[in-house]
Amino acid sequence: MTVPENIRNHSQWPRLVELIRELAFLDGGHDEAFTLASGRHSRWFFDTKPVMMHPEAGALLGSMINMRIKDHNARYVGGLELGAVPLTALVIGSPSADEHLRGFMVRKNPKGRGGRKTNNPPGIEGSSLAEAGDVVIVEDVTTTGGSSIKAVQRLHDDTDCRVVAVISILDREEGAKEAFAEAGIPFESLVTRSDITNS
Repeated sequence: MTVPENIRNHSQWPRLVELIRELAFLDGGHDEAFTLASGRHSRWFFDTKPVMMHPEAGALLGSMINMRIKDHNARYVGGLELGAVPLTALVIGSPSADEHLRGFMVRKNPKGRGGRKTNNPPGIEGSSLAEAGDVVIVEDVTTTGGSSIKAVQRLHDDTDCRVVAVISILDREEGAKEAFAEAGIPFESLVTRSDITNS
């Protein structure tokens, strides 16, 4: 199970599950119904963009992810475009965010420059990571974990930051937990596919 106990026991967690089911979830009825970005086929499809763009759901995401960031004592939050960009904005803009928390994004394809003002390496944009510190990577939906593992590798290769956790809105339970464990990266989610499909 990838959902931390303090998230699962949060008074508003059932409401977050309800909103994800209502705004993001499609059940195609058979295993080949949807082709995912990874090329895999699935009965279930999750589009969390409407969840991140919904006022109530967005507030819950920001609050709950900030709870976990504080537990990890992270200084930075961010991740791979596109899903991590609105999620990072929700987290750093939340009233529950630590005033020193800063956000960034990792481009899938660097444009050949970093931040001219921030001195970030090419493809890493937003707040300056020059002073280093612990990082939480965020992701909207996690299938195999490959995208976030790439972002982690970029940060470890190109900065002095250390990734202390990857937090996803939804774990599809299709190998990400095992892939992150093999890579030595702590992984957690706010919700799992089973929380949506079994209730």
